[in-house]
Amino acid sequence: MFPDDLRDWQSRLREQFPILTAHPDQVYLDSAATSQKPLAVLDAVTKYLTSGNANAGRGTYPWANRTTALIEQAAQRTREFLGDPEPDRSGVHFVSGTTEGLRLIARDWLVGHLRDGDEIIVPAADHSANSLPWHEAAAQLAREGVKVRIREMPYDPARDYDHRLLPSIVTERTRFIAVTHVHHVYGGDMNIHRIRAAAGPDVVICLDAAQSIGHLPVSLTELDVDFLVFSGHKAMALPGTGAIWAANRRGARFAPGGWAGTPNTSGIVSLAAALDWLDEAGTDRIARWTVALAARLTDGLRRLPAYEILGCQRSLAADSPVQQRHGIVTFRHDRIGSNDLGFVLAAEGFMVRADGHCQAEAGEKTTSVRVSVHAYNTTKEIDRLLDLLTRL
Repeated sequence: MFPDDLRDWQSRLREQFPILTAHPDQVYLDSAATSQKPLAVLDAVTKYLTSGNANAGRGTYPWANRTTALIEQAAQRTREFLGDPEPDRSGVHFVSGTTEGLRLIARDWLVGHLRDGDEIIVPAADHSANSLPWHEAAAQLAREGVKVRIREMPYDPARDYDHRLLPSIVTERTRFIAVTHVHHVYGGDMNIHRIRAAAGPDVVICLDAAQSIGHLPVSLTELDVDFLVFSGHKAMALPGTGAIWAANRRGARFAPGGWAGTPNTSGIVSLAAALDWLDEAGTDRIARWTVALAARLTDGLRRLPAYEILGCQRSLAADSPVQQRHGIVTFRHDRIGSNDLGFVLAAEGFMVRADGHCQAEAGEKTTSVRVSVHAYNTTKEIDRLLDLLTRL
């Protein structure tokens, strides 16, 4: 059933996005790539840039001190938003986004943590950003004479992680597992809470949360991971900012190597404002709304035989008893190429992504169209899209 009790909430929320109210004839359906920005975030950045813009950690005058304090407060705000169970132990490090964050963990932590004969488990059908850095780390160690074995994370037919098979892959030499929270193509929650039980208490787990932060409630206590990395621009903040959260419970404490240059101060300010906005909007309500929109789209598409919907086929119906997709629906037409279909949709005012979606080597070999929604999208937009797809 569609959450009718949220319709008034959603209508008020949508009005807070200037770019959408200024272009009512355009339908933005590419939030998995980047989200639109609410007025509260834009105002926070404008206020900072026009009232106290300065570099952080490099001056003793009031503007510089205030900027340093804002960054420290943003780190604490990130811990609070994630439900950090041990904020005195953990670290928050601001980065340009998920890709840079995962690469820093690989370069500045994993390489020093592994020894000859160790093993790591890496997803091979998730985003390349959560695959390539770990292979690069293993290659760097190999050049130094340290051999690390890379095992592929097992998937079940629904493209979820196969937690039942995982224990047979974990060995006494397994040191690290990389996983994704919500899949960027199939839209499914990858059930990370099962990974810790399958992997055991000592293995370090690194979570790519690019598609979950801002889309659904996230609890570090429930996830029990060692690293969580996300991009601010997918969670209502400005481009060029994101964060690494490090638990610092297993292995050496994480610290990015090298000299830290000037931080993205306006981006970090926008991230703190975005987390405030998301808390006020309610990530639980956002999740209910976006899951319902995705279910509405998949339920309509499955009635159209020309379309193949990727991912778990049992989750297509709006009343499916299995988990629904978290705002991401990816599909193909049986005669129209996906790139051509993307151009057709764009000509009708629908902004979607049509390509290979940066999947790692075991991902889809044929391009597809990805529709990704957020809380500002409406049922009317989904119905308009289904009407066009039906006519095609």
